[in-house]
Amino acid sequence: MDAMQDSRVNTSYWALRTTYVLVPLLAGLDKFANLLTYWPKYVSSAFARILPMSPAGFMRIVGIVEVVAALLVLSKATRIGAYVVMAWLICIAINLASMGSFDIAVRDLAMAVGAFALARLQEARAGAPARVHVRREATAPV
Repeated sequence: MDAMQDSRVNTSYWALRTTYVLVPLLAGLDKFANLLTYWPKYVSSAFARILPMSPAGFMRIVGIVEVVAALLVLSKATRIGAYVVMAWLICIAINLASMGSFDIAVRDLAMAVGAFALARLQEARAGAPARVHVRREATAPV
């Protein structure tokens, strides 16, 4: 059986795709409403000092990036969107770690791994050839 026809692979793909559309979309939109939390508190003080705007203004830009990433995952550019989400989550984790919020940073890193898995599943679904690493034997000089 083709791995892409396996329902376990298909349901995993759709679970990840749904997650990485909904979570960035909702979090991104909430950057304008602050209903889930007051987002500017998650900007590290060191980073806030170098921003050319207020943390609240910066978080609105973050919200736009998150909405765009969610729309990319939703579109035919799922793979690109998943890699954008992955990179974005790593950046968020770095910011959180700089604030000492290691528990939340670890959660975001775990979510980044899920976004990576979605990108790789999309590549497999699209029939992109896998890279094969050939192990070369060491040869003695003649």
